Amino acid sequence: MRVLFITPYVPSPIRVRPYELLRALAAAGMEPTIVCAATPDDSAAIDRLRRLGFVTHAVPVATHERLMATATGAWRGLPLQAAYGAVAPLAHRIRDLLAHESFDLAHIEHLRAAALRPLLRDLPVVYDAVDCISLLLERTRRAGPDLRSRIIAAVELRRTRRFERRICTSVAAVAVTSREDAAALRSLAPESAIRIVPNGVDLERFAPPCEPRAPNAIVFSGKLSYHANVAAARRLIDGIMPRVWAQRPDTEVWLVGSDPPRSLMSHTRDPRVVVTGRVPEVATYLQSATIAVSPLRYGVGVQNKVLEAMATATPVITDRQCLAALDATPGRDLLVAGDDQQFAELALALLHDAAMRDRIGNAGRAYVEKAHRWSESATRLINLYAQARREAWIARYRNAP
Repeated sequence: MRVLFITPYVPSPIRVRPYELLRALAAAGMEPTIVCAATPDDSAAIDRLRRLGFVTHAVPVATHERLMATATGAWRGLPLQAAYGAVAPLAHRIRDLLAHESFDLAHIEHLRAAALRPLLRDLPVVYDAVDCISLLLERTRRAGPDLRSRIIAAVELRRTRRFERRICTSVAAVAVTSREDAAALRSLAPESAIRIVPNGVDLERFAPPCEPRAPNAIVFSGKLSYHANVAAARRLIDGIMPRVWAQRPDTEVWLVGSDPPRSLMSHTRDPRVVVTGRVPEVATYLQSATIAVSPLRYGVGVQNKVLEAMATATPVITDRQCLAALDATPGRDLLVAGDDQQFAELALALLHDAAMRDRIGNAGRAYVEKAHRWSESATRLINLYAQARREAWIARYRNAP
């Protein structure tokens, strides 16, 4: 099956979902042609895709083209994320490909590429929403880390709901990462075919460590320019760690992720707080840490940071919000805390008890091995492709003269 795979960014081990799905699709015999927006910093990721054998149309997009697309789209009533991705160079390349090549199906990745849907005309389309963005905005409006993020969420919420309803009803099928996101999109578009395609984990890259772990290190990982991760990191430093330090003052905190804001960097005045910025390999930090935490204030979808930590057999403490997207068993595969005090108490218990750490960590690894393989996610996506093509064929047959 020839798939036109459209993404608003270059798939890479950092943009893990499209990257790993593409690899798994190719392993299953599919023939994806990638069309993606690119920046000068993406050259290594583009080379990686081409070395893997993917036909990759990486379209350079300048900052002024992004700004023009965002302004034009916002004037038309598009959500900012959708407008941001509807850049003219990417649209031109898609038109050119459709004029000269034939495809069986198109795959659109994320809300940021969804405004390109009209270019695909009668081609069957599967939209990988990943998450329900309007659900994320609703939660950001209530619990965002600063006034700016809350105001933007409030302004964007209504038109994002309207756009998500329109895109879901205009495609053959929709993929999301979790039951919660599927339910939120179904409430907007009840007639749409919405299916769960969960995130997986690269089980070789995120493997249990061969070397001993640090005895007293708590790790939080994730892109630190993302507002929900910033809010979680602040909660860890300001609300949880003072309770831990009261009993274990030597405990270190590692905040591992790219583009940390100044508000997080300021915490490095305390030598026990390490803010790494972008690192060559997140797995190294997960494998070295004593425990991993994910104290989200809000969010949607499956949290890759939790799955990756579990895959390295690092014992994880998370909140009920994250648990809603997993089928893991609390108390066996990971620990679940309801508030800052519980987070601290569970962290102290794990820091004190090596046998407990081993038990939770090994069970977490076993859970990820069973439930979060990219090959299984790709199988679900291929089934969705087949459903989309079948329904498109039926529709054409019914409309034939």
